[in-house]
Amino acid sequence: MHLTIRHGALAISMILLAGGNLHASDHWPRFRGPGGLGIGQDRSLPTQWDKKTNILWQTEAPGRGWSSPIIWGDRVFITAVINDKTPLPRKGLYIQDLIGKIPPGEHVWKLYCYDFATGKLRWERTVHQGTPGGPIHLKNTYASETPATDGQHVYVYFGNLGIHCFDMDGNSKWTKVMPPQKTRMGWGTGSSPILHGDRLYLVNDNEEASYLLALDKRTGKEVWRVERDEKSTWGTPFVWENKARTEIVTAGTRKVRSYDLDGKLLWELKGMSSISIPSPFAQNDLLYVTSGYVLDSMRPLYAIKPGALGDISITGKQNSNESIAWRQPLAGPYHPTPLVYKDQVYVLLDRGFLASYDAQTGKEVYAKQRIDAASDKFTASPWAADGKIFCLSEDGDTYVIRAGPKFEVLAKNSLDEMCLATPALSRGSIVLRTMTKLYRISSR
Repeated sequence: MHLTIRHGALAISMILLAGGNLHASDHWPRFRGPGGLGIGQDRSLPTQWDKKTNILWQTEAPGRGWSSPIIWGDRVFITAVINDKTPLPRKGLYIQDLIGKIPPGEHVWKLYCYDFATGKLRWERTVHQGTPGGPIHLKNTYASETPATDGQHVYVYFGNLGIHCFDMDGNSKWTKVMPPQKTRMGWGTGSSPILHGDRLYLVNDNEEASYLLALDKRTGKEVWRVERDEKSTWGTPFVWENKARTEIVTAGTRKVRSYDLDGKLLWELKGMSSISIPSPFAQNDLLYVTSGYVLDSMRPLYAIKPGALGDISITGKQNSNESIAWRQPLAGPYHPTPLVYKDQVYVLLDRGFLASYDAQTGKEVYAKQRIDAASDKFTASPWAADGKIFCLSEDGDTYVIRAGPKFEVLAKNSLDEMCLATPALSRGSIVLRTMTKLYRISSR
């Protein structure tokens, strides 16, 4: 998170007014938190809970939405779309009902702000009301993109509508309408916005006219737009600040691509699976990109070095080259974004397996381990804190696994309701969204 002096002063004053001694690590301002890493810094994160134990508060989460919660100071934000005729999603992977549909009736797109301490609703805003511009997959929603905030404003992106900017008290500042585009088999959208400096970056990969977009976060005006030779993807872009430069990395089915801050292509990489959902991220001077559609023979996980230029694709059976530190050809997950914690990569697979690799070399630490014989449905990305890995199933069960070279499940915590959204972490708490509720889980 990069704040100017003016921004930093305002953030500090907000924190003091909230009555807490907060630090940058206490905020969770985007999908997977600071840096998109999914790592919490608090050693007091709870490891055991159920509907009655270690629940500091719970509140109704109206409508439907698989966007993650975000947190800034004393505020928790989520998005949702209200429509009482939307069919219930189905858990797991399946081959029926693959073609997206538009649920009948009027839809209402909403932004909600809750109090972090109490869970009470501070305010709600209607962003749009009407008929959707396109269909969605049965398991997707019209509110699957996670908002982003810099402590001054919250940026709300609905892929089939556009992007909307509100201040922290819910006052609308600007709106940029973005016409809906057709997506693969009508599955809808899911890529979240990313803030860096005074710009907001969005990827909209679709079946008609894919692009990477940079907006001025203060006004919503377009700074630049780059057309992309891609079809529908769902990964969130990543701004990689490395020792060589700062670049914008985008996943894709045809190619992974990296651009400079003016939208100029820096490098590209072929060799992904035919559906791309996980988001790029970086840790310890390496960039990790992956895709793993379950029916593909190529499900790669790559670790890329800083400073790459041009086509860095691996040829033949090699698993490394001048720009790629290592590749595991069959390690990639379908939905969850992997996690690098300490010196290991943890890959959560949709059907309930966890595998781990050395983060620097790609050497297998342990092969796929079944988390629970009775659980085979995972979509949310894993997170880590205090020497533990957390994996949330679609059934609402969070498994706590010991980090390190030996696989060991320490706990299973059940909320008994469908979950697809990746939680947010702050101040010893997990803010977790189920299909109908928002929980703050804490042992404090």
